[in-house]
Amino acid sequence: MVAVQERTISVWENKIKPKVQVAGSGPPVVFLHGAYGLTWDPFLDELARNFTVYAPEHPGTTWGDPDGIKPLDNLWDLVLYYDEVFDQLGLQNPAVVGHSFGGMVAAEIAASYPHRVGQLVLLCPIGLWRDDAPVKNWMIMPPEDVIKAVFHDPTGPLAQQMLAIPEDEKAQQDAQIRTTWALACTGRFIWPIPDKGLKKRIHRITSSTLLVWGKSDKLVPPVYAQEFASRIKNSRIAMIDQAGHVPQLEQLGEVSTLVRDFLKS
Repeated sequence: MVAVQERTISVWENKIKPKVQVAGSGPPVVFLHGAYGLTWDPFLDELARNFTVYAPEHPGTTWGDPDGIKPLDNLWDLVLYYDEVFDQLGLQNPAVVGHSFGGMVAAEIAASYPHRVGQLVLLCPIGLWRDDAPVKNWMIMPPEDVIKAVFHDPTGPLAQQMLAIPEDEKAQQDAQIRTTWALACTGRFIWPIPDKGLKKRIHRITSSTLLVWGKSDKLVPPVYAQEFASRIKNSRIAMIDQAGHVPQLEQLGEVSTLVRDFLKS
């Protein structure tokens, strides 16, 4: 593992103090995590081999600043918030990598502020909707059903690790509270899930874009890869075998190489 430093910044008139995990060296890359909260994982380790990775926690999901969600009312507030985060981190137009919910946020930032995003990588993003291929509502799904929807192999070690429950009772309670709170904070910006208007703005994205999708994604069906690509002018798709909604973990080597080569191109 690389050495990860944790920084706390202050934005939104000092009302929100998010934590940002930083590691690596090289050109800057901002990673925006999914709905379940930020975990520094092997994919970020791989990114940090060639880039300086900045991984901010979405507002409110920081355990030390649960009230950070209160000043933001809607998705537009969240986009403006990230404009301030970039300023506080001294980032002009970094590459941005977003996964799932974080992918939607990354696309919204790139559509609202095209000049602020250098290159864009979207890992199984949400944000578009088709009635014939609905995105599953993970917020109300039991954990075992989430596992089946997210992983190509729901019996594999990665899936079992996600299902693992701490032995200590207090640790169990803390883990449950953290997950529930992270879902509540991110859910503020997507409820109801079907459509928050990205389809009206996505044409404004000018960044070179890589869309990465697991062929076995049962949470956000792979058909959405083409939906995104058809709306983003300078984009290409990488479909990943034997991977679901977290291709960057299930096929770590392949996806890390794809993303690294894309960001270096």
